[in-house]
Amino acid sequence: MRVDATLADREVREELATEKGKSSSKKRRQKKLASMPRAVQRLFETCKEIFAEGGPGIIPSPNDVERLRSFLDTLKPANVGLSSNMPFFRNVGMDGPPPVTYLHIYACPKFSIGIFCLPQAAVIPLHNHPGMTVFSKLLFGSMHIKSYDWVNDPQGSNEKIKSSSVTSCAVLDVLGPPYNDDEGRACIYYKEYAYSSFPGDAIVLSGESEEYAWLEERGSEPDDLVVRGAEYKGPKVVDC
Repeated sequence: MRVDATLADREVREELATEKGKSSSKKRRQKKLASMPRAVQRLFETCKEIFAEGGPGIIPSPNDVERLRSFLDTLKPANVGLSSNMPFFRNVGMDGPPPVTYLHIYACPKFSIGIFCLPQAAVIPLHNHPGMTVFSKLLFGSMHIKSYDWVNDPQGSNEKIKSSSVTSCAVLDVLGPPYNDDEGRACIYYKEYAYSSFPGDAIVLSGESEEYAWLEERGSEPDDLVVRGAEYKGPKVVDC
């Protein structure tokens, strides 16, 4: 009987130890899952504060820019319910650039939040952001970005960001304020030509012509651009 009691007691202790371990593991999973919606909600609340007094052509203060930039740096794909094996990121082998998928998270007159999902070799043509401040966070993957400032802007600069290998990727965009055709913030696409393609009065320093280009407005959205909307299934924003 003593032996049986000892074994029974041991079994109870082992069972309790196992259950405690399961409980601890469950708590860790719950804590991890709870942090995901908090990240999206914090992004929304940060944007709401930063763009509260914003409008066309109004740039947030340097402190606010750094505040939002620093927060975006911490975001991971899991925070918005994304993973690289989702169908949005598969190149289906069609002719021309594959379609881009847009996941809408939130929009109001002050700002919008969304995610562009690009399969490998997908392209978003050169376009503008009139009177808007744009924050972009590459959630995963790699991409090639090219941007221009008009040469008659004394504070402007040309910026080119290149990657040696372009893969499928996800980009979270915050726009403040968002596009609005009725308010003069329509998205205009451009064709790009080498600076040497056309004669002109523009004067550039010797050896720097490769940093410049002529841009021509397209009359309509490029025919080869396909952007599909899909349901965003990550943590939702609570606007209260």
